[in-house]
Amino acid sequence: MFSSLFVALALTATGVFGAPSSADTVAALKAAPAQVDRIKILDQDSDFVFNFFNATPVKGAGGELLSATVSDFPVLVNNGLAMTIGLIGPCGMNTPHSHPRGMEMLYLVNGTITTGMIAENGARFVFNTLQAGEAQVFLQGSIHYQQNELCDPILFVAALNNEDPGVESTAQRYFGLPPDVVAASLGDLGVEYVAGIEEMIPDNIALGRQECLDRCGIKRQGQPTTQRQPRNANNALPSSAATTWPSTMTKQYQPSSMSTQSTKTGNVLGALAESDSTVTANGGTSNSVLIALAAVVGAMAIGYIAIGVFWLVRRRRSAAKEANRFYVRPEMSGRSLVPTEEKYDTQ
Repeated sequence: MFSSLFVALALTATGVFGAPSSADTVAALKAAPAQVDRIKILDQDSDFVFNFFNATPVKGAGGELLSATVSDFPVLVNNGLAMTIGLIGPCGMNTPHSHPRGMEMLYLVNGTITTGMIAENGARFVFNTLQAGEAQVFLQGSIHYQQNELCDPILFVAALNNEDPGVESTAQRYFGLPPDVVAASLGDLGVEYVAGIEEMIPDNIALGRQECLDRCGIKRQGQPTTQRQPRNANNALPSSAATTWPSTMTKQYQPSSMSTQSTKTGNVLGALAESDSTVTANGGTSNSVLIALAAVVGAMAIGYIAIGVFWLVRRRRSAAKEANRFYVRPEMSGRSLVPTEEKYDTQ
């Protein structure tokens, strides 16, 4: 009791020399034993008002999010509430994410969005199309997303039942694990693929589905990638990752910084038809050598097939000739057979 009052008095005294920081206010509110004590700490009427226009946005190429949580709105301490405003541009997507400490109820103000949610292993995928005036619940810890399906901006308001619900962006955090772990979990994809994909993951809010972009005449380009997972010695990317983008990946899906690199298509004939100056990534073997080897192997295969066909034809002819060596009249059926050569021998 006395310690909490001391914190409150210290906070008030701090106000004489300067406004306390948000962290100091939150600490004092958490230490206060009762709501009335917290109201004393929040001694300005404006402490109960939050201006979303002054909030620090989470911004991407497809829109932005403005949130009121305990970190920037101290009055929420012990009140179990947070709120986010979503300003989603045409075809923008609030990319897959989860809230580890809060359930969300999202209300759509205008437009049309599609939503998806997976709660846990074994749970079915939940998909909905929301129209203006409708709301949906996203369970705590579930992976979910929202996609603007229109060519006009939309607005949603989301309330969460925890003053510090947290946000975990699924793609950024997953690819922020050690690259060999990610590669193994994807069927030994290869760390160079992991590094290349990780570099391409766009910031939230991102541009969404390609069908919507095509319909609205929007090009997918210029998306920032600043929300990537920080790296240290335990989850560092391979040092050569920036220059070893897999040659089998198509240019369409390469990061912009690697767009000038030579790429291969997945078509084997197309790869063989490349110029001799193009060298494959496996051992530096030129395509001319590959073509020569393929021709030799093909010729050998055709030769073996021809020999096999010739042997089968000869065997069938020999069997037919052997069957015709004996002639049996109907009345001789069942008796000893006499070779036709001996029967009609004139000597």
